[in-house]
Amino acid sequence: MSRLINPDSVGKERTRLSKSIVLCIRELAKQKDVTPETKDQAAFIALALQTIAEGIDASVAAWEKRDYWVKADKFRMEWMWAGQIAAKLKEALLADDWAAIATLLPQVAQKFSKVVVSDNHRLGKPWTGAYPLLALRQNL
Repeated sequence: MSRLINPDSVGKERTRLSKSIVLCIRELAKQKDVTPETKDQAAFIALALQTIAEGIDASVAAWEKRDYWVKADKFRMEWMWAGQIAAKLKEALLADDWAAIATLLPQVAQKFSKVVVSDNHRLGKPWTGAYPLLALRQNL
């Protein structure tokens, strides 16, 4: 029997979410006022960062299995910020604190400064409907 390969690995999901976050930050920077789309964009960034943070342990599992502890710990430390900023962003968004959101988004943008999204991307608008989802996750 041959090996099964999962085409939707955590790493590919992290790459897709990273590009989507960069695209979302670009669109969010163009906004002048707080609209429902603005809330969706900020909520998407928070949810995407949370998803990235949740996938870190799955990413390093293979390294730990081979006793590459230093590499696994370095990777965890590189991505530790994602869960922390996601929690702060979620809290600020639910409190409608746009001053805090405005201070958090440049930090996120700086972390993803090396991520390149072409003008001909096929990502669409992944943030559509993210704010109700964020509010729903808060109630759970």
